[in-house]
Parts: sequence; structure tokens; C-alpha cells
Amino acid sequence: MRDFLPAEKARRERVLAVIRERYRAHGFDEIETPVMEEYARLHAGIGGDNEKLAFNVLSRGLDAEAIRAAAEDPAVLTDLGLRYDLTVPLARFYASHRGELPGVFRSIQIAPVWRAERPQKGRYRQFVQCDIDIIGDASARAEAELMAATLDTLDALGLEGGVVRVNDRRVLDWMLGSFGFTETERPRVLITIDKLDKIGPDGVVGELTARGATPSAVEAFGTFLRRPATSEAVAFGATQILRAVPDGIPDDIVAHLVGIGEAVAAARAVSEIPVVFDPFLVRGMGYYTGTIFELAHPSVEYSLGGGGRYDGMIGRFLGTDVPAVGFSIGFERIVDLLEDAPDAGARSIVLVHDPAVPVAELLAAKAALVAGGARVRLEQRPKNMKALLERAAADGYTGFAAVRTGMSPDELEIKALA
Repeated sequence: MRDFLPAEKARRERVLAVIRERYRAHGFDEIETPVMEEYARLHAGIGGDNEKLAFNVLSRGLDAEAIRAAAEDPAVLTDLGLRYDLTVPLARFYASHRGELPGVFRSIQIAPVWRAERPQKGRYRQFVQCDIDIIGDASARAEAELMAATLDTLDALGLEGGVVRVNDRRVLDWMLGSFGFTETERPRVLITIDKLDKIGPDGVVGELTARGATPSAVEAFGTFLRRPATSEAVAFGATQILRAVPDGIPDDIVAHLVGIGEAVAAARAVSEIPVVFDPFLVRGMGYYTGTIFELAHPSVEYSLGGGGRYDGMIGRFLGTDVPAVGFSIGFERIVDLLEDAPDAGARSIVLVHDPAVPVAELLAAKAALVAGGARVRLEQRPKNMKALLERAAADGYTGFAAVRTGMSPDELEIKALA
């Protein structure tokens, strides 16, 4: 969890302003949910490994004896927890307010979340997520809208050339079934597949063997993995998708994926589809039920965001299944890439004055500049003027002016900060 000095905070807010503006331009509306949710909701078995990283909140009113008695039962010891993502809160929000929302609801959530991570570059215990979700639309249009809005946002941030890697949990489940993995062992097989890019086909086969997976299924899967280019993402067309998976995949799944790619290309007005099919993209969240995707950019090896369809989650709270799909931009990773992003033409001025200048004259000069759209800071003239101006420039100010007694606002001479 980090502090942010003024210049860093301003840079983060500029990036967030671009993200918000682009999301709203695509018809999404921003909501806000509490930072805490009920313990049982956060630990319902749908958050994957993130549930293990949740910060739990001790139940109120417990004395030392009660804490000792409840130490073996977290559900008694704690009744709330800090949210570890924004999807679980959104599902609860929609179940609570469905009657007040449109039939197809497009939401924006931009807020901090908390995970008990081992901190490292790009991975923190408190970080901001920027989510857009569509609830109530089961068609491929929803995925295509999310991808188009996200790629447009990336462009607006100056990161053109982004690509969305796409797979479908139904593809993975069908594929593992075709190799002979039982339903009960498939979740653990997916955990191993998620490491394919790090440990390679031999590593995957070795780990599955060590875990005691069905030997014949492991052998068949290993043979498939060692095919030339099997683990590489492919262009987003029906022919390419069919070549990347075993024979016999259901036609409706392929048609769904192809439809997404074509719709995104149309939305982006490009001939080359900015979407690729990755048959071994897994994503670890337990609530995904269909399409899953990650945002890639040629400037970095890691993903800049991700999401997927989670049609079964809202039904846990509402009692009726509602289709839902979301995409989250990795704000902390993106803001690190935009470290030198300039303030978008903002006019910001430091007014340097001697102690003798009347306060009324200072505030009149400041008010005139503020009324003209400038950001203004008052600074008393120090002995070391150079240090003051260097600090002002580091804080994002673009100009300065000296204020003397009796000077009118029109007489200010604004000079650029180097």
C-alpha cells in the first residue's frame, strides 16, 4: 500500500480521467460499491486463489475469550472482508438493484481493491481496478462491445497496437474431455495449463503426471501440445480456430468466437482483426463460464488487463441466472507505462511574491488567472529562486510570474518554466 506525492497523484488522475471519458463515450455508467462485502460472499468458492488473499475484518463485539473460541472457524471470527476484486461486489449490487436498472446494464467501476499479495513491481496489496461490465446480454455483442471500448481506451492513452487474446472456458472443458480427463480433475489440470508459457509442454506433462492425472489423458494431451505451434495464438477466423484445437469442437462455440472477432473489427473500422485465439488461455477466476480474454500490447510481455463471461455468478445472489461479462484494465501496469504522460495542455502558474504584497492584491491576481482557466499556486519569494522553480516544474506547473505591490492582474508577465 503506497503513498502518492502530488505529481504522481496528478498523473494517475489524468490517466483515470481518460479511461472514464472513453468508457462513458461507449455508453457505460459509473457506479460505486462499499469497500467491504460479507465474508460468506467473498469466500463462496468463485474467486479462485484471490479468496486466499482476502483481508478479513474481525467481527465487532468479540472479547478475547470469544476470539480464542472462534479461532478455528473464520466464518465466526470474521463477518466482513475488503473486496479483492470488483466483480463479486457488482453481482451483489445488481441483485440488490435490478428493478432500478435497465434490462441490459453497462457499468463502470473504478476503485481500489485489496489482496494480501507479496508486493513486487506491478503487484501491490492495494491497487486500482478499472472495470466495465455488461449484464443482461448473452450474445457475442456484449464481448465485442467490451473489447472495442477497451482497445479504444488504450489508443486514447497513447498505447496503440493493443490486441485481445481470446479463448472460451467451454473450449477448454471440451478439449480436456476429448483427451480423457474426468470432470473432477479438470480444474487442477487447468491450473497446470495456465503455466504452459512458463514451463513448456514437457513441464505441463511432468506436473500432470506427478499429480496423478489420468495417464492416458496426459499422454494424449502431451502429444497434442507437442504439435508445431500448438501453444501459439492464431488469427481469429474459423479455419484457424479449428486447426488450433482437436477435431470435433462444437460449431456453435466456434461461431460465437468468430462473431466476436468480426464485430470488433467492424467497430474498430480495420481490416485486420485486433483479436487472436489462444487455445490455452485459462484465467484463474472460478466464476468464468464462457468467453475469456486478456489485453496484450507489443511493448510488454505481460497482459494489461483481462476478463470474461460469468453467467452463473449473479444467480447465486438473485436466484435467477443473468448473463454477465466484464473487462478490467490493469491500471497500475498501464500507469507505469505512461510515466512521462504530459498534462493535457493544462495552464498552471506559480505566482511568486514578496512578503510586502497585500493579501488582497495577491488573491485578486490569483482569482483573475483562475477565472481564465489556469491552476495557480502562491509562493513567497525565497532566497533560492532556482530551487522553487525546479520544484514547481516537478509538480507539473508550466509557468511563473512575479507579483509586486500595486500590480494589476493585467500587468502580470508569465514566463515559461524550463
